[in-house]
Amino acid sequence: MLMPQFPFCAVSGQQPFKLALILAAINPAIGGVLVAGPRGSAKSTLARGLADILPNADARFVTLPLAATEEMVVGTLDLQQVLSDGNVNFTPGLLAKAHHGVLYVDEVNLLADSLVDLLLDVSTSGVNHVERDGISHQHEALFLLLGTMNPDEGEVRSQLLDRFGLFVNLTNHYSIEERMDIVKLREEFETDPQGFLQQYHQQQQQLQASIVQARNGLSSVTCPDELRRMIAERCFAANVDGLRADLVWYRAALAHAAWQQRAEVSQQDVLAVEELVLHHRRQTPPPPTKNDRPKPPPFRCPPPPEADSPSNDSNTNGDWGSMAPVEQKTAQNMKSVLLTSSSQKNTADLSQMLVSKKKAGQVIGGSKSSQLLTHKPDWFATLVSSLGQWPPARLCYQKAKTGQPVLHLVLLDTSASTLKKMQFSQAKAVVLQVAERAYVAREQICIFGFGNQEVKKLLPQQKAPKRILHWLDSITAAGGTPLQEVLAQARSYQQQLLKKMPSYVMQNYLITDGRVSSFDTGGKLHGETVLIDVEDSTVKRGRGKQIAQALDAEYIALLA
Repeated sequence: MLMPQFPFCAVSGQQPFKLALILAAINPAIGGVLVAGPRGSAKSTLARGLADILPNADARFVTLPLAATEEMVVGTLDLQQVLSDGNVNFTPGLLAKAHHGVLYVDEVNLLADSLVDLLLDVSTSGVNHVERDGISHQHEALFLLLGTMNPDEGEVRSQLLDRFGLFVNLTNHYSIEERMDIVKLREEFETDPQGFLQQYHQQQQQLQASIVQARNGLSSVTCPDELRRMIAERCFAANVDGLRADLVWYRAALAHAAWQQRAEVSQQDVLAVEELVLHHRRQTPPPPTKNDRPKPPPFRCPPPPEADSPSNDSNTNGDWGSMAPVEQKTAQNMKSVLLTSSSQKNTADLSQMLVSKKKAGQVIGGSKSSQLLTHKPDWFATLVSSLGQWPPARLCYQKAKTGQPVLHLVLLDTSASTLKKMQFSQAKAVVLQVAERAYVAREQICIFGFGNQEVKKLLPQQKAPKRILHWLDSITAAGGTPLQEVLAQARSYQQQLLKKMPSYVMQNYLITDGRVSSFDTGGKLHGETVLIDVEDSTVKRGRGKQIAQALDAEYIALLA
């Protein structure tokens, strides 16, 4: 007997994921839902719970296992029957079973490339083609694609990622009360599943009925031109590729309006689905809002200035006091930022020098071939192993390639001392080139800023954006330099990531003018570290080289 599914309505929290699933159920043309989150964030529970609230009772909820073969997915043709009586006997695969239903892929980021290619082809055309030895068959395959993933275990291929209409990023951080409620509900469900389901039966029925009502009213919902323009403008500002974001956003706004029983889309509907549509498509990070700006510390009178003492420029005790944040645009000559390395006599541009020394066994931005095998035959290896005999004694299969996830961790000095001689502008140019390099390699990036007596995560860990210039321009500088704090937070952040996924390869960039009165690095960071000294002075008054030595980092200086 199959264990009943935990009811959709009984899941505590995770409102964005619930909304995304409901909108996709109302309007399947949105294109499916992808949810990312760590273990224990109810990804699979909510995804499987969708089956019970779908309006069409005949709609199937089909799971595509990671170990599936192509034949399992597309179906098979019986060639023996074709030869014997001329009839094509087609055995349906998972795509046929999911027609007008849901195709669910748990850990979709681990799906074999060959199956990803299949999903791309079918999701684009809506038709599944099966061909074998000149015999072909095709059938409609229209389904809602639903995927879950743990970002610590790798990313989804960009082509497939864009096929998901909506994206949700979950968290497993709960308050004490929420944790107690979740455990209590789970205990009740496991003790008496049928009784628990009965408690939520009416809520489930009401939810299903409201989805049906929204579906029926969807065709009559209209959208005024000013909101269509709003969608277009925001997609343009996010630098999304193509027009898929515009279409999905429009369809999701219509579905949200129908869900709220409105005959016309409102601004509230447009804004409610914005992040679901843009999160995985945005090529330019959103500019920091006023609430994101660093809060100035309580006012302190600065001490009297002394003659060119480093402590008057910046220190860990906040000698700058309270000051308004200052913007400084990214240097326009970012392609020709000149640096000199402690390990190189000649100067070079930044793009040539951001590859530091590699240690044995590490892969920076690359991948290693594993011993995992795909289901694709390797005909050359087969012939070699069989000494050219045909038929071969055994089949050899192609090896799978697994890449180690690479994270570029940038620690950007946003203190007031970097505003001198446009050093902050040059520092942003360095960040820009790091981000561009990470984007080309399809690697991840995370940026911490440290200034004005606080450390702030400016850009959360994510796949490196395609365009970052305008976002960089909006970052401000002010106050003192909490170097020790940013190093401590960076080290703690790395340790948390490595607990989840020990194979992470980390490349660290500390971009600073080194203007601190004292420092204690607390030891090395995990992975390779490069200190880029942006102090624009022939005689360095900062402590860049000393900090680099303490961190066992490669030292690179901005040329005066």
